[in-house]
Amino acid sequence: MYTDKFVSRHNGPRDQEVGEMLKVIGVSSVDELINQTVPANIRLKKPLNLPAPMSEYEFLTHMHKVASKNKLYKSFIGMGYYGTVTPSVILRNIFENPGWYTSYTPYQAEISQGRLEALLNFQTMVVELTGMQIANASLLDEATAAAEAMFMMLNLRSREAVKAGKNVIFVDQDIFPQTLDVIKTRSNPLGVEVVTGCYSEYSFSGREFGVIVQYPSAKGNIRDYAAFAAKAHEAGALVTAVSDILSLALITPPGEWGADIACGSTQRFGIPMGFGGPHAAYFACKDEFKRSMPGRIIGVSIDRHGNKALRMALQTREQHIKRERATSNICTAQALLATMAGMYAVYHGPEGIRRIASYVHSTAVQVAKELVGMGYKQNVKNIFDTLEVELPSGVTIDDIRKRALAREINLNYKPNGTVGISFDETTSVTDVNNLLSVFAEAVGKKFNAITEIKETIEIPENLRRKTPFLTDKVFNSFHSETEMMRYIKKLERRDIALNHSMISLGSCTMKLNPATTMLSLSWPEWNSLHPFVPADQAEGYMQVIRELEQYLAEITGFHAVTLQPNSGAAGEYTGLMVIRQYHINRGEGHRNVVLIPSSAHGTNPASAAMAGMQVVVVACDENGNINVDDLRAKAEQHKQNLAAFMVTYPSTHGVFESKIREMMDIVHQNGGLVYMDGANMNAQVGLTSPGEIGADVCHLNLHKTFAIPHGGGGPGVGPIAVAKHLAPFLPSHPVVKTGGEKAITAVAAAPWGSASVIVISYAYILMLGAEGLTQVTKMAILNANYLAARLKDHYKILYTGETGRVAHEMILDCHHFKMAYGVDTSDVGRRMMDYGYHAPTVSFPVHESLMVEPTESESKQELDRFIDMMIAIKGELEDIKNGKVDKADNLIANAPHTAPEVTADEWKHAYSRQQAAYPLPWVMQNKFWPYVSKIDAGYGDRNLVCTCAPIEDYM
Repeated sequence: MYTDKFVSRHNGPRDQEVGEMLKVIGVSSVDELINQTVPANIRLKKPLNLPAPMSEYEFLTHMHKVASKNKLYKSFIGMGYYGTVTPSVILRNIFENPGWYTSYTPYQAEISQGRLEALLNFQTMVVELTGMQIANASLLDEATAAAEAMFMMLNLRSREAVKAGKNVIFVDQDIFPQTLDVIKTRSNPLGVEVVTGCYSEYSFSGREFGVIVQYPSAKGNIRDYAAFAAKAHEAGALVTAVSDILSLALITPPGEWGADIACGSTQRFGIPMGFGGPHAAYFACKDEFKRSMPGRIIGVSIDRHGNKALRMALQTREQHIKRERATSNICTAQALLATMAGMYAVYHGPEGIRRIASYVHSTAVQVAKELVGMGYKQNVKNIFDTLEVELPSGVTIDDIRKRALAREINLNYKPNGTVGISFDETTSVTDVNNLLSVFAEAVGKKFNAITEIKETIEIPENLRRKTPFLTDKVFNSFHSETEMMRYIKKLERRDIALNHSMISLGSCTMKLNPATTMLSLSWPEWNSLHPFVPADQAEGYMQVIRELEQYLAEITGFHAVTLQPNSGAAGEYTGLMVIRQYHINRGEGHRNVVLIPSSAHGTNPASAAMAGMQVVVVACDENGNINVDDLRAKAEQHKQNLAAFMVTYPSTHGVFESKIREMMDIVHQNGGLVYMDGANMNAQVGLTSPGEIGADVCHLNLHKTFAIPHGGGGPGVGPIAVAKHLAPFLPSHPVVKTGGEKAITAVAAAPWGSASVIVISYAYILMLGAEGLTQVTKMAILNANYLAARLKDHYKILYTGETGRVAHEMILDCHHFKMAYGVDTSDVGRRMMDYGYHAPTVSFPVHESLMVEPTESESKQELDRFIDMMIAIKGELEDIKNGKVDKADNLIANAPHTAPEVTADEWKHAYSRQQAAYPLPWVMQNKFWPYVSKIDAGYGDRNLVCTCAPIEDYM
């Protein structure tokens, strides 16, 4: 059977175009370019050892066979993961729609208004359900959100409290084990003492800065924490409630009984379990703490016409500003999943959410009564959706397990001999009767089959919710599929994504997310599995996980891989924690100094600080390279305490530094290990590797190099690969065995992190194979150098390698624009919107610069359009300088231009409407209209509004 090679579809340039591009660059072949770009002393000596590439058809056939190994039993396990129904209108129009999943983090607010509104909906949903005053636009998962809450409460200590040694966090023992484990991981390097026990029996010592409780508890109890919260506040401690968001439709929200922070998962709002993720965590707090809240916050502002507009507020990219003083290392979110969860609330509305919660609760109540009638004891007094069943004499866990498995049912079998049962919106009457038959047979009794789930609310009056929620117009308008479909489409049209044009973001690698890699994500065999099912029910997943770990180890040149970290920043933290544990195991726990180049991504120092490390900055030279002499001096200065050196390669400046091996040797000779930031692995794969270069550990951004979509700011996956001496320390998990024999505790809620999306990277690698992956890397370098060659006469390329070549990205120097033209670099980025493009990375890693990365996926035609635009904009800048246009009223200062402005009866500018809207002929063929004009960022921060209510008329 004839099939196209996948690589030829993934890479943009055609063979003939490659020759044309090489002539412009000034080389005779791609290999000559690579030899000039990548230092010979770090090149791989042999090809990668990977399976032969599959065609797209062959891969889908293979994936169906692998998927069939997963057994779709009915799971009543709970523990933070529940069956849910994703409305088809959301699945089809958001989850499976590249207009939503290929968009980038909404830093370019003017062309991200759709996603921003969707995330504002999410924030509003969280605020109203939790009873808090402000919420962020999501975090990674429930366990890490709880750990972020601990860190936030720690940071909120007064100076007097710090001096007094208030370093205790009390965590109620009835909490999900994975959440407690991640809290322990995060607390350890910070010197925080974690104390567990029963909340109602706890006596405050005065050393507590915070407490964390689960609501309802892990056993299922709905507790009245009001008195305990008051007691905590009297002791000077803040209170975090890790809350089931669906339950808050029926029970008193934490903001009403005294919690300071509420966090949890929104997974059961239409997001499939997916063997553990990705799912959007939520995080909300009192207004007084908003400037300490981790993550992104969407706020309302105005544009230059006074129209209401949305943007990211307060903490936007704070890691790049505060670095090791940042309040968190989180630089991503779960934006795509948060969008879906918010849309679930929009589609169902308050009555629908209340109805689903009532159904779940009523099911639990009816089953509890039947079980008690059979002789079982229900240990939970006030339930929402979860039972803890005590078995009668003569009935064992094994009796229940065997009968349940025979009926393809999974339950939560606890170490104390009880059985946990959690219900969800997918629980049917048939499911209930199958479940009851298991318990009836175990005691030799019959039961009356249930014919319907009758609404039965048995929550005590003092624990019931009495306040309305989801009151905004957006949650009460789109309940038919037609209206919902049109609302989603309306928002989609306000955003630029990869399905419209190239997104040339340096460091972010906005490559194509191939359709074939995405298809299986909607299959129930992948998205319906609970992460804690028995291993023999997840053989398909375990095959993908095992093989992907092997492939990534081969690609990186390392010994072992963990997939648990669910973002790049989480991968950084995990890598540093593994290094830390390695030193402790060797009796050198005093090693706590991390050397970090001044050019590093801001999450590097932030992650180091969270890992309890002391950051020492290494200087860069005038060419943007790490100053080797400064590195040597500081490594020797700190050799008694040197823990690690964090380095990005190619550098954050887009250059393969030739002295990289020398740097590795310097660090190793002084007792440290080398952590390689894998942000730029897109330029390494198949040509070199972190292991070949001499690093000890690296993280990989699967949402960059290995084709998982950015999804408007997440999902992301950040696995780490390690050398053999670090493998024993890879993270464990308290429920499912993972990690090495000397493992650190868990870094994420699920054993394999965001498991459902790793099938994308698995597909990407299998369809490309070793040769294809290498070709991809070469095309990324070719495309970048073609852009550099075409633009160098118009813009200064700030850094190049010793042979004048860039790696897979480049930095255009714009620092003189303000003085020469009267505009900022960000103004240039906004003018690009008029041409239908998202701006490159603005002012990172160099202030007033544009970092451009075209990726391998873009064709020569698209690159040429981008180049035409950049040259045209440079001409517009020169017109300002030469006095041809007004310094205040010009195309760039006023960009972007919206459709209402261009089509208004009155046109107030000296330049034409056509120059504003259609600056080049091809723009008219695929015009994107920015929804708002230049946004006033300062106004939004001075008048902080982060919920929907003020913009009802803006819909």
